[in-house]
Amino acid sequence: MPQKEYTPKGYQQTQTQDSNPAVFLNSNAKKGSFDFSFEAVRENLFRVTFTSADHPLPPYPSVTKPETKLDGVAVSTSSGSSQKSIEVGDVKATVEWEHTPVVSLSWKGDDKPLYRDLALRSYVADGTGIAHYTEHDRKALHVGLGEKSAPMDLSSRRFELSATDSFGYDVYNTDPLYKHIPLLIKADASGCVAVFSTTHGRGSWNVGSEVDGLWGHFKVYRQDFGGLEQYLIVGKTLKDVVRSYAELVGFPLLVPRWAYGYISGGYRYSAMDNPPANQALIEFADKLKEHDIPVSAHQMSSGYSISEHEPKVRTVFTWNRYRFPDPEKWIAEYHSRGIRMITNIKPFTLASHPDFQKLIDGNGFFKDPETGEPGYMRLWSAGGGTGGDGCHVDFTSAAAFKWWYDGVQFLKKSGIDGMWNDNNEYTLPSDDWRVDLTEPTVADAAKKQTKDNTVGLWGRAMHTELMGKASHDALRDLEPNVRPFVLTRSATAGTMRYSASTWSGDNVTSWESMKGANALSLNAAMSLLQCEGHDIGGFEGPQPSPELLVRWVQIGTYSPRFAINCFKTSPDNNEVGDVIEPFMYPEVTPQVRATIKRRYEILPYIYNLGLESHYHASPPQRWVGWGYESDPEVWTKALKRGEEQFWFGETILVGGVYEPGVKVGKVYLPRKANDKFDYGFVNMNAPYTYYASGQWVEITSEWKESIPLLAKIGGAIPIGKSVQTRIPGDETAASVAITEIDDYRGVEIFPPKSTSHGTVFTNTWREDDGISVQPKGATYTLTYETTEDRIIVGFDKDESSGFTPAWKDLDIILHNGDERRVIESTGKTVEYKGTDSRGREVYTLRY
Repeated sequence: MPQKEYTPKGYQQTQTQDSNPAVFLNSNAKKGSFDFSFEAVRENLFRVTFTSADHPLPPYPSVTKPETKLDGVAVSTSSGSSQKSIEVGDVKATVEWEHTPVVSLSWKGDDKPLYRDLALRSYVADGTGIAHYTEHDRKALHVGLGEKSAPMDLSSRRFELSATDSFGYDVYNTDPLYKHIPLLIKADASGCVAVFSTTHGRGSWNVGSEVDGLWGHFKVYRQDFGGLEQYLIVGKTLKDVVRSYAELVGFPLLVPRWAYGYISGGYRYSAMDNPPANQALIEFADKLKEHDIPVSAHQMSSGYSISEHEPKVRTVFTWNRYRFPDPEKWIAEYHSRGIRMITNIKPFTLASHPDFQKLIDGNGFFKDPETGEPGYMRLWSAGGGTGGDGCHVDFTSAAAFKWWYDGVQFLKKSGIDGMWNDNNEYTLPSDDWRVDLTEPTVADAAKKQTKDNTVGLWGRAMHTELMGKASHDALRDLEPNVRPFVLTRSATAGTMRYSASTWSGDNVTSWESMKGANALSLNAAMSLLQCEGHDIGGFEGPQPSPELLVRWVQIGTYSPRFAINCFKTSPDNNEVGDVIEPFMYPEVTPQVRATIKRRYEILPYIYNLGLESHYHASPPQRWVGWGYESDPEVWTKALKRGEEQFWFGETILVGGVYEPGVKVGKVYLPRKANDKFDYGFVNMNAPYTYYASGQWVEITSEWKESIPLLAKIGGAIPIGKSVQTRIPGDETAASVAITEIDDYRGVEIFPPKSTSHGTVFTNTWREDDGISVQPKGATYTLTYETTEDRIIVGFDKDESSGFTPAWKDLDIILHNGDERRVIESTGKTVEYKGTDSRGREVYTLRY
């Protein structure tokens, strides 16, 4: 957009209560009256606004302003003629306004700021929008912004705050991608500050990529429309900041347990006519069974909704009756195999849709003010790159929202288990198009903002969020006791209040893409996109080699979402494409099978990470420095890139191999300072070497064996059966067909090589029925300590809520080569079970 900056000055206080932990200012300058406010909302949460009559607050912000809660928090203020200091708990905030408002944040008693606005150029009007300038710390780590191109560290780069259908993107260079989340976190060893803007409108973040001889090094957030509403979150660690961000925007949803299993997919299956798609999909499911590969759900691409008659284009909420003559019967067949169905739905229609005129009559599309007609644009209509003219659904329209809600319920009543909100980036061609604003969800906001109903001010990303709500509410209202499952490609901060899962979109098959995807996941996790993953093997591009497929399955096993889905187009095959199948290379099918079965085996561990995400906002997939901020090495450039290793929960440190023919992975083992004993790590694969932390190590990792996997000493991994299982209490259609009951539980533990010097290691995990909206959960705690010849364990369970699992006893599985005897700390029965198939000693606790 054109740059039309104007910096208001000459601010005066409009409220002068010295004891109020807030500052309210006004600049009545030649170019209009501008208001500025700074308020302490929580102990570590502050709200900033910068507005004028022509720059109103975001009319439908992604969060509602929270109630101020400072009870029990030490608060003090001190003021000068053009300055006010506010101490809230451990944080000191200072606002100066001699020229322009300048906010700085620091720890109380420490003069070094964690955050500071750029003096003389802080809050700036810029045409129809604003610009906000802050000082840039070139040594700090910057993360967030949803998903942005690799590496993880966003420093010294510029990003569009928008979303687009970036089919076949370059993981290191493409911007924007699919998400619109204006959250930027600055972190170093001294603390973290998050800056979060609530608009759904477009803008950009320049994270220190510019430098100016006059202004020095700075960051600038630009917003194309409206005024600024921003929250500043302060924390000692990334964990503190991410949790506080969740308290503001909402914690991640409870994800159904089945969604952590293998989810199959592939555009071709549902687009086939010979044999018809319903038959092809049954044959695929039967092949998975033949190859003994467990699967929990299938993503059904949009081919099911392409009309069987001309024009053969996508017609959302309809069935192609040639490909699927009897959808209800066919879905029941899939359910009888224990496989759920997730169906692709897209928020636009072409003129051939049977409800197109109905939506026009209900003001269900955006309006072009120049013509007074619906806003037409080119849309993806059939196969790869095939387009046609049509209209996007305006979810602020009461008629359109209800139409979508009814369409989702139609699919749900057919037997579909979850919705796949796809192509929901809302890449509209004009910010001048008008929104309807009759849907009750936006009614209150519409009453406050009567002058401007443009897409630009309200924000196109608002529709991504409202689409999520419409899909979520439709599922919830049909099955109020079952967790709605909505998978979304695009996302805002508020979208994840309705969508349980997301993925990184249409990636490309390459070694580089697999590597860079790790960085995307880590930024997504810190932006609360925590049940996130990638299309394993690559969505677009060539087929993966056997080696690349195996490597990608290996590393994908240790991500929250595990899905194989693709659309492999080519000049000769642009209509249905090709697919990646886990059994496509017979020479490596045993390796793929074993890796997927390991995924199911550690499902209790993975599901517990999902529960931690829901209750505490701790991401399952974490940067190597998460919890290790005192280790100087994690702040080096190599580890701030976030490409080659990550934590999967507290226990598993995951490395990778990112080049063909390479059999060694290099991994850094982080160290916590001030620990009395640092017990280090152990290689989970042969030769099972123990390592001290605080060093780089090279791990031999043959591609047909494993990627580098290390366990933290003192950790634990609860495991179950290596197949899909049913938890009693889950009576949903696909679950009741599963014959294997979840009636086995073991715990892999990793004690020190010798005595633990009195240290008792404690590991806790949660379980529930995996499907209820308000589950009755149980908590299990395993403790252990070691001597030279014994491992002394304790086990406690809290099932007071009423949830009782199908498993009764607990296997204790020692690491390879550990032959010490296991005893129970209170004298309960411990039976030696023998050696398992991996050569590990196993003991059983009887309770």
